[in-house]
Amino acid sequence: MEIVVLLKQVPATEAFIEIADDGVSVKTQNLKWVINPYDEFAVEEALRIREAHGGTVTVVSVGVEKTTEAIRTALAMGADKGVLINDPAAQGLDGLGVARVLAAALKQIAFDLIIAGQRAVDDDNFLVGPAVAEFLDIPHLSMVVKQELQDGRIRCHRTVEGGTLVVEAPLPALFTTQRGLNEPRYTSLPGIMKAKRKPLETKTLADIGLAPAVVTNRGARIAAFRLPPQRSGGRMIAGDSAQAKAAELVRLLHEEAKVV
Repeated sequence: MEIVVLLKQVPATEAFIEIADDGVSVKTQNLKWVINPYDEFAVEEALRIREAHGGTVTVVSVGVEKTTEAIRTALAMGADKGVLINDPAAQGLDGLGVARVLAAALKQIAFDLIIAGQRAVDDDNFLVGPAVAEFLDIPHLSMVVKQELQDGRIRCHRTVEGGTLVVEAPLPALFTTQRGLNEPRYTSLPGIMKAKRKPLETKTLADIGLAPAVVTNRGARIAAFRLPPQRSGGRMIAGDSAQAKAAELVRLLHEEAKVV
């Protein structure tokens, strides 16, 4: 079973985010970078599938040189090899552009199954995984909390509003992860040491047969970043009794807030 995991490096969720001087990006100098949490589920599930069915796990990412840190973390978890697409023309792409790059890279890699996070916690666009499947003309199953492989097919339990839907598709296929699928393992010291010796290849757009003009943003474009307006402090309601305070609250909601 040849498994590919699509991985993105993102700022840690507890990191303090500041808007850069250009107004359309964030300051990155002091940020802590980690594997996108939903992609951690993807790495873990790929490793479990390999343990059950054999094969290899390849991690593929688009990013700058620093992204190798996230790939090495996946290798330390147990993945076999990594591929980074690092090209100036591939930086700052929207989700569709990233999907084009990943799909082109995947055409050079043997795979039976592709696993990706349902979304990245930095841009939340839910786009890359489904778009990669579309570009590769393979089935896509989203928001998966359980999967079963048998006889060249995959059966997935996916979350829907109010319940769970069971869907099935032939391989090769791509599915995206949802919380509850698994609990990602921690890296160990032996795993970290082994990761240093595992293959990690860096490629440019030319290496995967893409011209910069092909991946230029065609869809979403960031016009500006703005911080949310500051909230005013709370207001204490005075009164001699609970009834008086309740009456004053209703008056304020009606006359000042105008919500009742």
